[in-house]
Amino acid sequence: MPSLFPRHIKKRLLAVCLTISIAGTLLFTGCSQKSGANQNKTFQSFTNEVFCQEVSSNSISLHYSLKDPEKYGIREAPVTFGSFSADSKAAAASYENLKAALNQFSYDSLSVENQLTYDVLDYYLQMAQKNANYLLYEEPLGLVSGIQTQLPVLLSEYQFYSEEDIDTYLELMQTTPDYFDSLIAFEKEKSKAGLFMADYAADTVIAQCTAFMEMGESNYLISTFVDRLKELNISSAQQSSYIKKNAQMLQSYVLPAYSRLVSAVQSLKGTGKNEEGLCHLPDGKNYYEQIVEEATGSGRTVPELEDLTRRQIISDLEAMEEVLQIAGNEAKETAAMEDNNPVTILNELESKTGKSFPEPPETVTQVKYVPKAMEEHLSPAFYMIPAIDNTKENVIYVNQSQMSNNLTLYTTLAHEGYPGHLYQTVYYAGTDPDPLRSIFNFGGYVEGWATYAEMCSYYLSSLSKEQATLLQKNSSIILGLYALADMGIHYEGWSKIDTIAFFKNYGIKDSKVIERIYELIIGSPGNYLKYYIGYVEFLELKKEWAKQKGNDFSQKEFHEAVLSVGPAPFTLVEEYMGKLTNH
Repeated sequence: MPSLFPRHIKKRLLAVCLTISIAGTLLFTGCSQKSGANQNKTFQSFTNEVFCQEVSSNSISLHYSLKDPEKYGIREAPVTFGSFSADSKAAAASYENLKAALNQFSYDSLSVENQLTYDVLDYYLQMAQKNANYLLYEEPLGLVSGIQTQLPVLLSEYQFYSEEDIDTYLELMQTTPDYFDSLIAFEKEKSKAGLFMADYAADTVIAQCTAFMEMGESNYLISTFVDRLKELNISSAQQSSYIKKNAQMLQSYVLPAYSRLVSAVQSLKGTGKNEEGLCHLPDGKNYYEQIVEEATGSGRTVPELEDLTRRQIISDLEAMEEVLQIAGNEAKETAAMEDNNPVTILNELESKTGKSFPEPPETVTQVKYVPKAMEEHLSPAFYMIPAIDNTKENVIYVNQSQMSNNLTLYTTLAHEGYPGHLYQTVYYAGTDPDPLRSIFNFGGYVEGWATYAEMCSYYLSSLSKEQATLLQKNSSIILGLYALADMGIHYEGWSKIDTIAFFKNYGIKDSKVIERIYELIIGSPGNYLKYYIGYVEFLELKKEWAKQKGNDFSQKEFHEAVLSVGPAPFTLVEEYMGKLTNH
């Protein structure tokens, strides 16, 4: 059964939007008059400018994006988490300015690599301009991956490369109240517009915050801080001083900020006008269409995605029927899976990945466990994306409470590690892409690839082919049902009763479980589509690639083609497949 939560915590969570100034864009006016090498050089200067301005807009983005900012020309940056804004006009203006600067370049004079970067930026800006009309519809306190659960993890993984990093970290903690005040003000604006979350969602947010606040001396922002200090060569006295300051920042700034957030959410309960899908809000159906396009990277309409999902479910059911008699009762998830050591499993997956996937660069991976106090509120697992200039160091978190058996652990580590997120990230980094590409969030490609990798892992395991097919197709079908429910609730207007009836038609009859799924879908529209539609779009790309190649089809060649393009909407992935590897 696929996870009820996403497994991938994004490092660029706090970057609200691109904030390129008019002055910055004017630097490149007239560049369309240049040609050849000059055009490419100027374009790369432009993308570097955009990248540096964006990643330095808040301390989390900067530190998680770059280990050594000075090598990219960033020497000073404000210590801040950033802020939230409901000013649609200002957001639209910033996108228009950047679009105008981009349009100054002669597209045909650019190299293939730069044309791809141009197309990705152009697509992203088109999406951003549309999103500017729906700023108050967005929910930073999402039930699946909201700031309230992500912020402590991001702080706990904030690496110390120098004493200056420690000082910046402590100063950043001190700004938490200001950041949360901005968040609270944003939620109040949502409330005034009748767009505040449902009461049950508010209760979940409060529970998540409370769990973090009540950890006491066992709070992992204390224990992880001590562990990170040990990596630096500083005296015991200095360590002791820093440990005291960290505890003070936690008690005086971070926890009170959470307390104020809880009070604010509590006071706003009951002001939301809708406890069902987005289509019940004014212009909500159009907003959901926008969410789906952005989340999936697919160019298909919602009805077309519903049809695609149903066809894939039927295909999976037919495949299950073919092997059902052969597999019989042998397809027990724990039958052929004995090892429960994450490091051993990752090593096994890495070695087996080489058969059908291109060789990735060398890297080191740490496996950590979610703190017990937060197990109920965090994902089954997640991969922390490394800085683009430090991809040799990687971290995967595992939530032991949600690893029901060894096969679940195995497929989860395939999703997060090899050939999933970790593999895709380090492989793409090895192609030396434009740094600007790292700031974009194409969930359909990223989560779709990891889900594709997870599905492939059943066949990499020690299960028989029939067992692997039965279990993999079952997993795919369940995720497909979640995707249909997401579209049914937010686009078709399904009620909770409708959703329960839908799942019961497929033999899922536990009403409490279905109600929980319903509430998660309400709290995070489009979330399941990133995983499922992204996965199916990769399958569609593979079908088309195999059709074109005929007898020359190679799994490894296909994987190299899609991985070399990197995160992008699927229309661009399809367009550039083969262009980069053959270039």
